[in-house]
Order: sequence, then structure tokens, then C-alpha cells
Amino acid sequence: MRPPSRELFRDADFPASDSSLFSSFSTPLAQFREDITWRRPQELCAAPRLFADDPQEGQVKQGLLGDCWLLCACAALQKSQHLLEQVIPPGQPGWRDPAYRGSFTCRVWQFGRWVEVTIDDRLPCLAGRLCFSRCQREDVFWLPLLEKVYAKVYGSYECLWAGQVADALVDLTGGLAERWSLKDEARTGGRQDGPGGSEHRTCRRLLRLKDRCLISCSVLSPRAGARESGEFHAFIVSDVRELRGRAGQGLLLLRIRNPWGRRCWRGPWREGGEGWSLVDPADEAALLSQLREGEFWVEEAEFLQEFDEVTVGFPVTEAGHLQSLYSEKELCHTQELPGAWVKGQSAGGCRNNSGFPSNPKFWLRVSEPSEVYVAVLQRPRVCTAGRAGRTRAPVTGDRAPWGPARLLSKDYQAVGLHIWKVEKRRVSLPRVLSSPPVAGTVCHAYAREVHLRCELSPGYYLAVPSTFLKDVPGHFLLRVFSSGRVSLSAVKTAAPSAASGEAQPAGEWETVQLRGSWRAGRTAGGSRNFASYPCNPCFPLAVPEGAGPRCIRITLRQHCRDSECHPIGFHVFQVPDGGSLGAAQLLLQDPLLSCVPHCHTQEVSRLCHLSAGTYRIVPSTYLPDTEGAFTVTIATRIDRPPSWRL
Repeated sequence: MRPPSRELFRDADFPASDSSLFSSFSTPLAQFREDITWRRPQELCAAPRLFADDPQEGQVKQGLLGDCWLLCACAALQKSQHLLEQVIPPGQPGWRDPAYRGSFTCRVWQFGRWVEVTIDDRLPCLAGRLCFSRCQREDVFWLPLLEKVYAKVYGSYECLWAGQVADALVDLTGGLAERWSLKDEARTGGRQDGPGGSEHRTCRRLLRLKDRCLISCSVLSPRAGARESGEFHAFIVSDVRELRGRAGQGLLLLRIRNPWGRRCWRGPWREGGEGWSLVDPADEAALLSQLREGEFWVEEAEFLQEFDEVTVGFPVTEAGHLQSLYSEKELCHTQELPGAWVKGQSAGGCRNNSGFPSNPKFWLRVSEPSEVYVAVLQRPRVCTAGRAGRTRAPVTGDRAPWGPARLLSKDYQAVGLHIWKVEKRRVSLPRVLSSPPVAGTVCHAYAREVHLRCELSPGYYLAVPSTFLKDVPGHFLLRVFSSGRVSLSAVKTAAPSAASGEAQPAGEWETVQLRGSWRAGRTAGGSRNFASYPCNPCFPLAVPEGAGPRCIRITLRQHCRDSECHPIGFHVFQVPDGGSLGAAQLLLQDPLLSCVPHCHTQEVSRLCHLSAGTYRIVPSTYLPDTEGAFTVTIATRIDRPPSWRL
């Protein structure tokens, strides 16, 4: 027993008070404010333990807090002893140890480094029992202590109410996690066309991955008549089995664990359900005997119907290297660099914005054929540093849906990532960025981290992370995991140039202004991505004969306030000699020059040199039926012959 003269540790940074429980009193947790007390484990049971001898007794169980996403990720630690010891270092004094002083230390991965977090062991309780997470045996305390560490990192217990399983997996492993949608497979009955056929179905992947990594599944919307699945709730996929039915058919069954640890499943594969009539009684008895409290079996078709999403954490070897979910290759080469989007300098927005080239850029050199994962991890937009350098998440007072589907739109921007292959490091940036990338995210996502998987040949690559909107500041970490040797370096940025990217030459200029408007259903045809593009206004431009090409600046300005700008751009088409093509046919041809991507700004401009001939200028918004008024200004430099003095 501990000496009575020693006082137990009390964490002043995360005290046993409302400030550690609540951030905004905006969740259902607030109703228990007056009833929650704080107790140490030895005040809750006679012989508290950190871990159970039987792993089943240490299984996660959710309490009053809506942090199923975190608890599902915590289950990953039970599949790997080296991961568990990385997060909860062994050798810490327990409650029966004379050196026990009432404190525990855990490690959490935060933005590129493992951060040690120390807490006292006073835990929130209701009516003398733990009111948040607990293990199956309530004298086992590794889970509620780790939950308290995570609450301290995020600022309060209430800040854990809703989140993504993928984010918690990254925080507890330092690796990567992927989210796979089940909606498309549910619509097609699990069938997938193309090479590999059914071998590429999600459930078949899970069968192959079940022993190597943590698998979670989520319900993002309620199902009529299936209230036991909850709404915005995450589950653990604890096993996947392939059976042969009585009629010789193949059956794929998944064992699901509900962190609530209650509510029996009422589907056809419940105990006594009609689904078991399809299999041998011996198989039925064996599978049902494996179920623990809160677990149930579902068949593949039912799984695809009842669940919306699967999250899979990448396996981590004892050497600390990730393994590919697809090839099982060890991704033993890693690189990472911090970066930032700075308003007015390097926050260029997505590829629809003319400022896209100003985004942070990175050289990725691949030395041998490699499977490569490139990830962009963003910091929360607002964060405050607590004592001991810990990072605390932003505190907001807004209500949000509770559960794994909540996207922290106030904390994270929609981000994307594109990669181009280049012949050498000295390249023409405009030419590279206007060509198709070798890999890119399908869309910009409101996620803390997005990543790409690529099979890359040796050579140089240019990686460009971006936010969807222009001039949105933020910090990020670019991470690379590769099966072969790679190196990563930041591209040095040049001094910012004029908004148009080209300085206007000196001299006399002749200017013409043309006014126009986009009207829904008439002249608002949108960009060339849409069939309605030829409906846009079309302005003639004639360049007279001269000594050579004329220097011309074309400027498109929309008449609106900055906050109401639409993405705008324009194309210039050359009319062939004889003018045989009609306007609609002409606009289906490739333009001679363009001022795109469409940009959220009042004005876009392009300096060009045009030979004598006839042209058409076509201004457009990015989306069809977007109304607005605009002016096209055509400035032509006057080339006067030199004057001679005798």
C-alpha cells in the first residue's frame, strides 16, 4: 500500500471539474452536470487492474459519452501488443505498487510526433460507477484512463462527442486509415464489374484483412425498423468467416461488436434466426458460441444493406512500418514535411482557381518502382496550446449530429491533393499544372487527412496540396509512405507576381469595353464541362494586319461585391478563314487560348499576342444558370513606327 504521508497527484491542467467535462454544454451530456462525481479506481473496486488476464474481459464498452468512434479505434490496440505498449508505456506503478502516486502517462500521435500526456486517475462517475467508457470487467481501467488522456488532448470529454474512427486510428498508431463507402455495393448487391470481379468487393477485402488490422463499420443514417443499429454510430468488425451452406452455396458472415455492449441484433442471423437454417448445425453452434455481450453475426448482403461505411486502419509492423492494405508490401520508407496555405501568398484554392499554381508545392523523387501513399494532414483551423505544449482542439458552441459522420467543418477545410510526373526539376510550371495529373483526389474533402495511393516509376513528381476555396489559411503535414526509396523536398517559391501573372508592357494602349450578362436559361451556359456552353455570350475581336502579332490584354470583370463573386473565366476561339463555322460549331472546337481555371474573383485577365485575323471571346461562369453582369475590356497596344530626327 502507498505511504499515507504521500498525497496523490492532482492534475491542475485537467482538473476534476466541469471545465474538463464540458466545452459548450451543447450535448446531451449536459443534463448530468450536477450528478457527475470524480473517483479514483481504488474507490470504485477492491482490486483495480490496468489490464485483464483474459483479453475478452478488457473489451471496450461505451458509456454515456458519444465517443464510439474513439472506442472502436482503441480496440485496435488489443490486436497488437507493440501498439498497446507504444500508447500505454509498460512499467507504470499500479494501485498495489508502493510507488503508486495516482498518475498515468500515455502517448498520443499529434501532427507528426508522439506526445506524452500525464493525467491523474480521477474518473467521472454516476451513482458510484464509471459513467463513460469501461471494460467488460469493471475492475480493468486501461480504457477509461486512455479516454481521459484523449479528452485532455482535445480539451474536454464533451469534445469527444462525435468524430471519425479514421482520425482516432491515426492518433493511436501514427499511421493511415481508409474509409470505404458501402452504398454503391449495396445498390449492386455486392457485385463489381471489371478485372478481378468479386475479389475486389469490400467484404472480400475484409476477409483478407481481418487478422492484420482494425476494421470498423458505421451507420450514418437511421434504418426503418432497425433501431438497434442506432444513428451516427460506429461498430467493430471482430471477425469475418466464409462458410459453405447446406445447398453448397458460399456464405460470408461478419461478426459485429456494438460498443454499447447491449441491444441484441434482430436480423435473420440472430440467435434462433432463420438465417442459420442455411448452414450446418455444427457451424451454427460454433459461431454462436463465439459471441460475447453486444456481438452479433450478419451475412454479407445484410451487412451492405444496414451499414454505410467501413474504416480500415493500416497494419503497423513491430518495426513501426505500415503495410499496404492492397499488396501487403511493407512501406518502410517514410518522409514528411510541414507546409502552410497563407492568404494572399500560397492559398491558391483548387484547380478551378487561377491562383492554383501559387499553392505549396513539393518535389517527390522516386528512386525505384514503388507503391507510394501521399497524405495531407491538416491542423484544426483554430487551436490553442495548453501547458506542457499539448494541443487542444477548438471549442465551439454549435450543435452538430452526434457520431462518426460529423464533419468538423469549422475545424477543417475541404482539401485535395494532385501529383504530376515531370521530366526534371526545372520545368514550366504553367505547362505542367495545365496537363492531367498522374494521380489526384476525386474531390476536395472536409476530412482531417486525405491520401492517394500510387504505383510510381522512378523519376521526379510534383505534389500540390490545396484547399477548395482560395485565400483560406491553414497548416498541414505532407506525409509519404513508400515501398521503395523516396525523397521529399519543398519547392522554393518565387516572389509573388502581378495578379495576372504577366506584367503589362509599357506603351500606348487602345481600349474597348463590351458589356454583357449571363441569364439563366438563356446566356448562362457555364464552363466547357457542360453541353450548354455554346449558349454563353460571344464577342467578336478583329486583329488588323500589321508587322507581326499584336499585344492584347483581355480582362473579364464581373459586377458584384467580393463576397458574392462567382467563378469566372474566358476562352478565345479563332474563326477559320472564310468563317464557315457557325457560332455553336466554333465553340465546340479547341480554344486558341484560355483564362482558366475559373476563379472566385471580381476580375481575371490574360495578356496575349494575336496574329491578324478574326476571333471570338467567350466569357463564362463555372456552373450553368449562374446569373450576373460583366464587362469585357480589350486593350491593344499601339505600335507606332519610330520617328527619325535629321
